[in-house]
This record gives sequence, structure tokens and C-alpha cells, in this order.
Amino acid sequence: MVVKLIVADDEEVIRKGLAVLLASNEIRLVAEAATGNEAISLTQRHKPDVLLLDVRMPDLDGLDALEQIRENTPATKVIMISAYDNPSYVARAVVLGAEDFLLKDSPAEAYVAAIHRAVAGGESAADSLFSQIKATLHERSDPKADDVPLTRREYQVLRHLAYGLSNREIALSLNISIETVKEHVQKVLRKLDMSCRTGAAIWLVKRWLA
Repeated sequence: MVVKLIVADDEEVIRKGLAVLLASNEIRLVAEAATGNEAISLTQRHKPDVLLLDVRMPDLDGLDALEQIRENTPATKVIMISAYDNPSYVARAVVLGAEDFLLKDSPAEAYVAAIHRAVAGGESAADSLFSQIKATLHERSDPKADDVPLTRREYQVLRHLAYGLSNREIALSLNISIETVKEHVQKVLRKLDMSCRTGAAIWLVKRWLA
């Protein structure tokens, strides 16, 4: 089966380069988008099997575009691409429904594998940052946290905070209400004796690195 693909990136050289890299791998480029809004519009028009979507796009952030595309064109699999392996970008991509996250300088075979894997409904590579962060966000237990009076759910919320996710994104990820997220955040801050989310996030990151 030939995979229908759209590439969305504000840099023409990236779009053309990916088109050349993917041309002979049972992948057909049906359109190119240079902005986030173009990506949404062209995806609705062409309904591709896969969309490669840059994180940093003009007029509409790629991750904001991802959320709209997942709502409007849910059959299209979205793979986020970026020049930066920023954990916050990756975490937001996980929460907002991306299938995978690739660095722009990944080899052609990584792109080809990710595209065909997404179409087949497979998981991202087990050793990828995307898979690792996805597992971290979904994990509720933490054997290191015995000395901290947090519940499993509170610790899970704290993990989301550490990746810089908003209350709305945490609610979406955990399938709970924003009000419930706010309650969990307040309990976490009180139990850790922290005055702000940033302090709590830094506390957890230090713990991860210990």
C-alpha cells in the first residue's frame, strides 16, 4: 500500500529534502504546508495517511495545530518533527495525540520506519525519547517516592508538571477534569512545601537525576 503523506515545515529546504528522501519507499507526497494553519487546511482537504508536522511553525504552533488535526481529521497519523529534542515538546506531542517524534536530522530509514509503523498502528521505537516519556507519563507507581507523602496519582501529576504541561494538557492526558488537576497540583505543592509549580518540577527533575 502506498502511504499518502503531507509534509508541514516552514523551511522549503526541509520539505523538499524530505520529499526526496521518502520518494521511493511506497510513500507519495500529496501536499506541502509552510504554516500551521496550512497544515490543518491541507490535511482536511487531502486526508493523508500520515502528516509530518514541524513543532515550530509560523502563524500557529505545530503542537496547537496537532490538537486541531487530531480533532478534525482523526484518521490521519501525525508524526512531529523538530530540530530540538526538547522533553517538553515531546511530552506535549504525546499528550496531544502524536504517533511519534523525530529529529529533523534523523536518517531516511528512521523516517520511513516511523511512517509505516504509524500507518500499521505500531508503537514508536522502544528506545526513543517519545516512548520513554510516554511511559513516564502513564506510570503511576514510583518505588523511590516512599519518603514523600504523595499518592500515585499526585506523583503522576507531578511528572506532567516536570515536563511543563498545562493543567488542560494534564487533564487531557489523564482523562480527568481540569478542576481535579488543580486540586492535585495544590496537594502536591502543599505536601512538598513548595510555593509554585516550577519549584515542584525542579524538585522532581533533581530526584530523577539523583
